[in-house]
Amino acid sequence: MTVSAPYAPGLHLLIDFWDCRVPEDPAEIEAALREAATACAATVLTVNLHHFGEGGGITGVALLAESHISIHTWPETGYIALDIFMCGRCDPQLAVPVLERRFLPGRVKVGAHRRG
Repeated sequence: MTVSAPYAPGLHLLIDFWDCRVPEDPAEIEAALREAATACAATVLTVNLHHFGEGGGITGVALLAESHISIHTWPETGYIALDIFMCGRCDPQLAVPVLERRFLPGRVKVGAHRRG
């Protein structure tokens, strides 16, 4: 049985940044995720990041009351993948300019998917 919601409960963005500045300091990544969440009026519950060592990338998630922002970085190729899902009145599209300013991508691709 398939049940569909009368409205889309959230918007899910899949974001690719190429040719960008990739911070290797987890504190800088955390600050960027928190600033992006604030721009969307989202509530950060916790941020959990893992650094893969010198020259390696960082992967992690900002857990939000409204869902999440995840990030995966590849400093060796200048690539960052982001996943932003927010429900309620939060607009994840407001995070994109914040993240672009933080990571300075040369090329950006944003896919938007209504969930529900």
